[in-house]
Amino acid sequence: MGAAQSSPEQTIHEFTVKDSRGKEVDLSIYKGKVLLVVNVASKCGFTDTNYTQLTELYSKYKDRGFEILAFPCNQFLKQEPGTSQEAEEFACTRYKAEYPVFEKIRLNGPDTAPVYKFLKASKTGTFGSRIKWNFTKFLVDKEGHAISRYAPITTPMAIETDIKKALGEI
Repeated sequence: MGAAQSSPEQTIHEFTVKDSRGKEVDLSIYKGKVLLVVNVASKCGFTDTNYTQLTELYSKYKDRGFEILAFPCNQFLKQEPGTSQEAEEFACTRYKAEYPVFEKIRLNGPDTAPVYKFLKASKTGTFGSRIKWNFTKFLVDKEGHAISRYAPITTPMAIETDIKKALGEI
């Protein structure tokens, strides 16, 4: 689901993705929630900081209408070499992640996952729409529109104020 070309009316809620075990997940289940969509990797220099802070943010805001959607990707120096299930087990075991970790996807090139085509078209980065590295983050509002894009060097806790604004808390 989801066209390659994104229209302004399109939202993240119109996409279906697969969880780490290959089961389809309709993203409309997240309507009304603020989302932080992150491409993750287990063997990156940013892994420890990002996973630690993602777990901290999720614990703090999960009961206030916030959700993290983690998408493993092996496109950057093959830093997510295992299966989708192994990526999920890594996040959940080592970093106590309680948020969903989905199936490994491609973020760039002809096989880019439709949800990422949408996100990249909605919010381009400093150097265009391509995802440059692991842990690029997209903040999505309650209506399903991407409102901000953050570089891999931006830590999850640095986004906390933007999350609170999106939740309507400030």
